[in-house]
Amino acid sequence: MELRQLRCVIAVADEMHFGRAAQKMDMLPAALGRHVRMLEEELGIRLFERTTRAVSLSREGRAFVAEARTILAMTDAVAERFRSRDRSLDRVIRLGAIDSAAAGLVPQLIHDFSEIEPEARIELVEDKTIRLVPRLLSGRLDLAIIRPSPRFDPRVRTRFLLDEPVVLALPRWHPLAGREEVSIQDIADVAMIVPERRSRPHSHDLTIRLFEQAGLRPHIAQMADEKQTIVGMVAAGIGAAIIPVWSARLGGPGVAFSRVREADRAVHDGTRLPLAAAWHAHVRDDNRDRLIAMMEANVSRYVAEADG
Repeated sequence: MELRQLRCVIAVADEMHFGRAAQKMDMLPAALGRHVRMLEEELGIRLFERTTRAVSLSREGRAFVAEARTILAMTDAVAERFRSRDRSLDRVIRLGAIDSAAAGLVPQLIHDFSEIEPEARIELVEDKTIRLVPRLLSGRLDLAIIRPSPRFDPRVRTRFLLDEPVVLALPRWHPLAGREEVSIQDIADVAMIVPERRSRPHSHDLTIRLFEQAGLRPHIAQMADEKQTIVGMVAAGIGAAIIPVWSARLGGPGVAFSRVREADRAVHDGTRLPLAAAWHAHVRDDNRDRLIAMMEANVSRYVAEADG
């Protein structure tokens, strides 16, 4: 019986869905399912009742998961005691950030932190939220700037920073290009490029819900994963895209940007792009905590400088 197998079982028990559990564990569903089956075979019991529509814990599974949580809590506590030993003397902070935060907030943050902590060094990892969170939990990152979610592992602690503004990216030759502001009604018939929801749920939902709140349905011409790819598709004339404001820095001469009137005024869930600092709740780290405090104290200035 391996700790990895226990974590897989608990992930499925929390999500009651093998696909979401695999995403949470940053694994392929087939690999996660194999870990669960191997453990079931080793124990000689069925931990989950599976149908084509639902997953549920068996009676033995409920008892096993309770014991497994205790075992993992103990092993995590032991690992953390040793991981935290002399951590305050380690001058490297491993910072993860989603792409727009890496472009907008992180440069000013690193600059300011290096001035007050000249011996410290920040190692930046740029990736999506679904990949940064597992790295936090495994100890490969000390801090991450991510899109928050209520479905995170309870060991992840988050602190809201801001709602990131969005802009509309249009091919520079488009009739609407050059306007300072456009409305959703203005782009009702414009082909849209939308992020894949699996990897970028906040950005995907924002586009869909802005159209829905205007009583419209977006004409989706293309789905894409990476923001840089999306901006490149806009430049190629495939369509328009609603993107985080700092992702506009990825644009070239073939792309124009305008504010989206409804997004500027939006107050409903699903029409914002929140950014939050995230870290492992059970890890003590003075360097990380100083970086969080600096970010909180200066986030308004960082936003103004990034927008300027």
